[in-house]
Amino acid sequence: MSSSLHPMLNVAVRAARAAGAIINRAALDVEAVRISQKQVNDFVTEVDQASETAIIDTLLAAYPSHGIHAEESGRTRGNPNSDHVWIIDPLDGTTNFIHGFPVYCISIALAVRGRVEQAVIYDPARNDLFTATRGRGAFMNDRRMRVSKRTRLRESLISTGFPFRRGDDFDGYLRMMGDMMRRTAGLRRPGAAALDLAYVAAGFTDGYFETGLKPWDVAAGSLLVTEAGGLIGNFTGETGDLLEQGEHVAANPRLYAQLVAVLQPHSRFAHPAAAPREAGAPRAALSLPRDEEAPAGPAAAQPVAHDGTR
Repeated sequence: MSSSLHPMLNVAVRAARAAGAIINRAALDVEAVRISQKQVNDFVTEVDQASETAIIDTLLAAYPSHGIHAEESGRTRGNPNSDHVWIIDPLDGTTNFIHGFPVYCISIALAVRGRVEQAVIYDPARNDLFTATRGRGAFMNDRRMRVSKRTRLRESLISTGFPFRRGDDFDGYLRMMGDMMRRTAGLRRPGAAALDLAYVAAGFTDGYFETGLKPWDVAAGSLLVTEAGGLIGNFTGETGDLLEQGEHVAANPRLYAQLVAVLQPHSRFAHPAAAPREAGAPRAALSLPRDEEAPAGPAAAQPVAHDGTR
């Protein structure tokens, strides 16, 4: 660990590496890993749980008064009233892991009064460490990251996630993918949302979009993207309340506007009668309640995909 890192980020890195050691040991004999199913096509393993325990134990040993919001254990540990909350995905890309497909990661973020201030994404299969502290830039293995410089969507490589749960809007997502495939150099679906965002920050891909993401999928990656010079928001271009949007698009500023133009008709927040607004510009809080269904119709379709727990 680097002595130049923020102390809280140093602890998060230590937690991520401890979890990575557990995952790497299990990956040597993945067939022996016990697997259970949270719902159709949504898996959790003993490795997810052991990884999460190692992360939380490390964080709370250093900061016992902090809160915890973790994918598997929720808010059952830590201080539920703390302004400092660690948001944890102990194994993003579980379906990849249990098939031996080496694209998965650990995601840890620290939110202070609801704003993400520290971020770690660790890929144990490649030993790639992505870190960010608000206002200090984003780094991959101690080297500064910047989003890509491409300016034309037709020349860009874009990553996404696919629906997988029974009841998801597969047809709606196919329409959205079709709109995107016609306008890009290619689409990729690696299967780990947090790593997808880290790759946008590193410039390995030029943009990313997906729906159905949870706070632990996007918290750390959102800070990596913005600290690397990119934008992240929902399909209308709104950049506020990132953890609860449920739909996300990320890219460098020039491509962000082009992606929003393609994705906006598919947004649950789209209001066709509203006046045009510059992509990426903040706006007032959304009036649509979080649990309210959007109106029926093609422009308000709500395709759902979520790679984070798979």
